[in-house]
Amino acid sequence: MSPHIQWMTLLWMLFSGTALGLAYDSYRVLSGQLRFPRWTLHVLDLFYWCGAAIFVFRMLYVNNYGQLRFYVFVGLFIGVWLYFLFLSVTTQRFVVMLIKVVRYIIDLLKRLFRLTVWTPVRLLLKLLKGLAVMLGSLLMFVLHVVLKMLLPFWKLAKWLFRPITSRLSKLSWVDKLYRSAVLLWKKWFPEKKE
Repeated sequence: MSPHIQWMTLLWMLFSGTALGLAYDSYRVLSGQLRFPRWTLHVLDLFYWCGAAIFVFRMLYVNNYGQLRFYVFVGLFIGVWLYFLFLSVTTQRFVVMLIKVVRYIIDLLKRLFRLTVWTPVRLLLKLLKGLAVMLGSLLMFVLHVVLKMLLPFWKLAKWLFRPITSRLSKLSWVDKLYRSAVLLWKKWFPEKKE
């Protein structure tokens, strides 16, 4: 293996170590801020280490066809050490700030949704309910007036058909039907005392 490939591999391992430190800090801050359940932290740790191993071996394979040498471990260690020495605090603050910005944007979107969609829909539903109640009341009033106007004709028809209805009243099923109709009529249209 040529010295050029060895130096390139060392530089890529320095970069990989820095990337691993960055990913670890980001993951640690995220898990602390988002308060994952305790049992999921072990699963997330396993995912982190599997991802880190795949990333490092992929970088190693691309740069020197997967040859594992001592300077690979030195490069990874120095990359992680330099990251934690110079960039760790900045990364943690940046991730915390990013979480706050995302939460603020989510709250803003929720408020915007309430203001532009939820509140108008609720007001529209209240308006439709009020219109339905008003139309129902108006319809009942018109029906009541029409029935009051038809009452004299009903009495005339009742008087005219008395000979037929007197014979029908002797049948029990007709009598039951008539009583049910009268009860429903009195229930729906009670007589108002003046």
